[in-house]
Amino acid sequence: MTQTTPAAVPAPAPPARRHRVHRAWSVVAVTFVTITGAAAFRSLPGLLGEPLHREFGWSRGTIGAAVSVNLALYGVTAPFAAALMDRFGIRRVVATALTVIALGSGLTVWMTSAWQLLLCWGLLVGLGTGSMAPALAATVTHRWFAERRGLVTGILTAASASGQLVFLPLLSWTVERHGWRPASVTVALAAFAVVPLVWLLLRDHPADVGTVPYGAQGFVPRPAPVAGAARRSLAVLSSSVRTPAFWLLTGTFAICGATTNGLVQTHFVPAEHDHGMPVTTAASLLAVAGVFDVAGTIASGWFTDRWDPRRLLAVYYALRGLSLFFLPMLLGPAVRPSMVFFVVFYGLDWVATVPPTLALCRERFGEDSAIVFGWVLASHQIGAALVAYLGSVARDVFGSYDVVWYASGALCAAAALMALVMRRGTPAGRALTGS
Repeated sequence: MTQTTPAAVPAPAPPARRHRVHRAWSVVAVTFVTITGAAAFRSLPGLLGEPLHREFGWSRGTIGAAVSVNLALYGVTAPFAAALMDRFGIRRVVATALTVIALGSGLTVWMTSAWQLLLCWGLLVGLGTGSMAPALAATVTHRWFAERRGLVTGILTAASASGQLVFLPLLSWTVERHGWRPASVTVALAAFAVVPLVWLLLRDHPADVGTVPYGAQGFVPRPAPVAGAARRSLAVLSSSVRTPAFWLLTGTFAICGATTNGLVQTHFVPAEHDHGMPVTTAASLLAVAGVFDVAGTIASGWFTDRWDPRRLLAVYYALRGLSLFFLPMLLGPAVRPSMVFFVVFYGLDWVATVPPTLALCRERFGEDSAIVFGWVLASHQIGAALVAYLGSVARDVFGSYDVVWYASGALCAAAALMALVMRRGTPAGRALTGS
């Protein structure tokens, strides 16, 4: 008699895994809010020039000099801030930077002399903003993400640029109805309000909460603190300046800063006011640009994960230059469809250059990419500072901004050519970026 073997009973299926949102995305959310809140002050330069000129009699060149100091320090501080974050941690550096921004903004309400404007508006706020936004975005992306770095860079970059622009309607209304001092106090309070959020919710590294970077295959230990932040920043600069890629990146990014922060953000509202448009209306147009900047920068990050970042840069700069050549013909006392088109178009392109620029830094410079990007960003802000000042001088000399718009359009054409001649990094570097 044949013995029948009972059929094997299938093992019970393992319980379905619960998919939770990775902690890296909550860090991105906190960082986004932090950068947006801190960017409020950077909305003010284009709004306070006329009120300060009327109240104190300071020339536009004097006011433009304070803006230039602010913009230059914003960039020059960035590479040292990235090294400081490696030494002391993200939370400590960001909380300190926000406090300095709030103090600088709040102290302006008592100023009576131009040197105090340079101290508060130029020095303190320049150091505070430079110690945070660019280095913070680069450091968070590098530590918390092994994949989707282009997308995350786009999201955090949008926070910085859009925070500057979205605050414009509120601040312009405040300046017009209540004066420039309440606007400065508003910015100080906004910066102070973000400090507890940073301290309670932001974490320095995935290892601090027992997780891995998003997309990583295994646990990544927290690196030991790196002493000598200034020395390391200068050492990275010394090695990177020996490569043609560094100079091409700094050159294109200097033009980016000149044609955004230095040009449109600082001079668009005064230029429209020269043509009879109310300041609040012109500021609202820039706020619209800020809304579209979010979409444009996030899309640029998505593109950077998939396509050659050099060609993306060439397209962005070429289109930006073309739009600047047409801008003098669009300025007027009323909002016309052509001006709305310009604002939407320029908003989409405002800081779309950042994700591909940062991706190229990662390809070329690896673990030092955050510091190198800080130095590249320094050129961005030096370009912005020069145009913020020279644009004010040109307005005093020529009585209009037309020559500034045309010259900036030509610079964008040069940046497009520089992007095309840039060479890609090593295959290993490209793999690191996820491209």
